[in-house]
Amino acid sequence: MSYIQDNTFKGLDFTRSVPHSEFDNCTFIACNFEQSDLSQVRFNDCTFEECNLSLAKLTQTAFRNVHFKDCKMLGLRFDACNPFGIEFSFENCQLRHSSYFELKIRKTNFVSCQLEEVDFSNSDLSESVFNNCDLRGAVFDQTTLVKADFRSAVNYVINPEQNKIKKARFSLPAITGLLNKYDILIEQ
Repeated sequence: MSYIQDNTFKGLDFTRSVPHSEFDNCTFIACNFEQSDLSQVRFNDCTFEECNLSLAKLTQTAFRNVHFKDCKMLGLRFDACNPFGIEFSFENCQLRHSSYFELKIRKTNFVSCQLEEVDFSNSDLSESVFNNCDLRGAVFDQTTLVKADFRSAVNYVINPEQNKIKKARFSLPAITGLLNKYDILIEQ
């Protein structure tokens, strides 16, 4: 395994398999990882800006304190990542059709992200923030959302009887997403 530290990679094509490497404090700008095999690659304290990681293979990939900004990340199986020390944040990213199934990702920040059709089933998102995010079709089933912040999120549907939402924060009128299960009409 090669060790790469304090490097900036700009405009590179990583669509072929990335060798088992460890990247520490690296920045990736406008790089293409689409459909690449990132299995067992480790990213520590790294930043991805304007990158395409759609459909990348993430088997035992380690993301430790990684920030994604303006990235296209469609169909990712974060649930296949190495869960040890997993920590990331997302800003203005397209994360449609991705899976966080059974991940413990407390205090994760999602800012201005498109999270349509994302699977958060059985995950722990306690104290996570969904700031200005679109959650249309996102699945919350047996999800821990204690103290999560949905105040500026839209289009979510969360069943309070099947998820832990104690002290989670919501705002009007989006809070109606907590009542969809009851098939009631809410008028203003």
